[in-house]
This record gives sequence, C-alpha cells and structure tokens, in this order.
Amino acid sequence: MINRILILTFFSFLFSFESIAQTTTQIQTDVAFLADDKLEGRSTGTKGEKAAAAYIAKRFKEIGLEPKGTNEYFQDFTFKPKTHPHAKVDYTDSISENVITGRNVLGFINNNATNTIIIGAHFDHLGYGDNGSLYRGKEKLIHNGADDNASGVAVLLNLAEKLKNTNKGNNYLVMAFSGEEMGLLGSNYFVKHPTISLDSANYMLNMDMVGRLKKDSALAVYGVGTSPYFKQVVEAYNNKFKLIKKESGVGPSDHTSFYLNDIPVLHFFTGQHEDYHRPGDDSDKLNYAGMETISTYIFNIITDLDDNGKMPFRKTKNESDNTPRFKITLGVVPDYMYDGKGMRIDGVTEGKPAQKAGIQKGDVVIQLGEHEIKDMMSYMKALSKFEKGITTKAKIVRNKETIEVEVTF
Repeated sequence: MINRILILTFFSFLFSFESIAQTTTQIQTDVAFLADDKLEGRSTGTKGEKAAAAYIAKRFKEIGLEPKGTNEYFQDFTFKPKTHPHAKVDYTDSISENVITGRNVLGFINNNATNTIIIGAHFDHLGYGDNGSLYRGKEKLIHNGADDNASGVAVLLNLAEKLKNTNKGNNYLVMAFSGEEMGLLGSNYFVKHPTISLDSANYMLNMDMVGRLKKDSALAVYGVGTSPYFKQVVEAYNNKFKLIKKESGVGPSDHTSFYLNDIPVLHFFTGQHEDYHRPGDDSDKLNYAGMETISTYIFNIITDLDDNGKMPFRKTKNESDNTPRFKITLGVVPDYMYDGKGMRIDGVTEGKPAQKAGIQKGDVVIQLGEHEIKDMMSYMKALSKFEKGITTKAKIVRNKETIEVEVTF
C-alpha cells in the first residue's frame, strides 16, 4: 500500500513538473520571438512593432480570445511625436510624414459577466536606441527589450491561457499596448477610445519587466492602496516572494492610464538591472521559471477575487507628486527593489560622476554631502540640492564597510 502511494505521488509530481515545463517553454518561445533581432527593437510605428502585434494577435486567436479592437484584434492610433520631453502628444486622424501610427492588440474572454478585468502589458521597445536609451556607445545597436517588456507580454499570454476556461465571475480584456516607451500612448489612447464600457472595468493588472526574478525572489507590487481588498489578497497568496508593496496607483507604466480613470490597479515588477534600456536586455538573461511562478501568483489573486463583485476604487497619495527636480545626475541605476536603509545601486553609467568617483554596482549610498540618505525619496531630495560643477563627499556601504568617496557633479 505504501509503495503504491509513493508511485502515485511520484507520477503526480512528474505530471505537475511536466506541466510547468510546458508552460515555461511556451513563455520562452513567446519571448524569443518578440525579442529577436529580426523585430529590430519593436519601436512604435515600425515594421518590427507591426510584426510583434501580428504575432500577439495570432497567439490570442490560438488561445481562443475574441477580437476586441477596432479592426479585429487591432486598435491603431496615430500621433504627432513630441517636440521636446515635456510636450503633450497630439493624437490625429491625418496621415503625413510627421506622424506615427502605433497599434494596440486586444482580445476578450466573454463570460457574460457584469464586470471586466483588464490585463495588460506593453510590447513596444526602443528600436535601435530611441529616446530613453541609456546606451552611450557610438554604434547603433538593437534594443531587444526581452525583460522590457517581452517578459510582460509572455506572462500576459500565459495568464490568458489559464483564464480561458476558469474564473467565470468576470469577463477579461487582454491588452498588449504599444507606445508605452514614448509616454504610455497606447494605454492613454485606449482609455480615451475604449472598446468596452469603462464603467464595467473591475480592476486592471499590469506586468512590466517581470522577467528577472532574482535569488532573493523580490517582487514589487504597485497600486495596493487603490482598492481596500488588494493588500490582503496580495499577501494571502504569497508563499514564494519577498514582496515590496507600494500604495500609489501612479508610476511609469500603463497602469497609470487606468488609475487616472478611477480604476483600481496592480502593477507587477521584478526590478531594474544594468541592461535596462540598453542593447544587453536579451532573452537568454531571463528567469523563465520565475515568470511562470509570477503568472501563477497573479492567477491565484484573480481566483480569490472572482466572486467579490466590483472592487471599490480608492485614490492614493502619489509619490511622484513629491518628486523633487534636479539639474544634475549621479549616473546610477537605483535598485528599486531595495527596502533597507539608504539607496542601493543596481548599475553605474560609464563616464558619469559615480563611475569617476569609483562607486560600484551593489554600493549603498547613505549620505551625500551633509544630507543623510534613508531611502529613494531622500536620495532624490539630496540630489536636488547640488549644482553642476559642485564637488562633495559621499558615504557608501560596500561589503558591510562604510567608505567615503569624492563626487564631482
């Protein structure tokens, strides 16, 4: 009897392992296509972006999603590019050499429910290094954006497969946005020209950069304050992650467009890294098993909320409202997943003040001049106090030792 139970347990485990392996393989296949050099970085309006959109539409059809765009699965939007970083983008119906046409991809699971959950991820990236690239080399190189954000789209597709025949308490609008890197353009256009009634929108889930789950299993979840139920359910189904929870519904990704229309949001993010917005963000560097784990975690949250009806919306204090302006840069990529004292560095830009001062990846900045650094916000406030040409002392912690370096801005 004992041997029989052991055999059954073994085959049950084997089946479960094979199932995970299959879904992980499909996630990897989706990323491999989207982050291939042939798509030339999927910049909005390019042939590569259109090829990516066609692939996503094909996958939607394979999964069994109904088209929910304005032209089958597609929703095109045309706009005049910004003339400077703070300019407002104008959508237009005119066709000329001075406009760009982007393309959202929309699929729908109709459960004949009253409310609809919106699940989104952006699929555009920076082409050969459009505005926003942190690469400083002279040669034009393709920015494949495997983590940013082929990873989010792959998890989006995986979730759609999981939801196709389960959790019937809501409908599901599954959306792949373009134009995110140019200012959340695709999601902004959708909320202005929705293909469903936004009054029926229950809540919105956004996956942006979920491909590099690290050894500490840190996962940031933004927007937990946008509905009273979110904090509890986010914690209830966590047995894998070191969760970093943020209240605000405003951030540099597509969930912001929905929060600003009074829709509760959750945004999932595994953190920045040294390949962020650089040519090195390639598919061989992703944690595919981690992506499957994140997909299952989000699915469990959806399952728990399936019979809760419509989520009440709550405005949050937006950290970005208090972000100080500064004229200089240290030249580092902050570790947004760090929740200790100080500001930990996840990457250093060549030729900038930090690199010249000998500051390294992994260092934790605890003081700039006379200003103590407790967290990201105090770091930005301290940085706003300095002008170009100023030299100051910086205290950093490296391998548990506090050292002092001289920084010239």
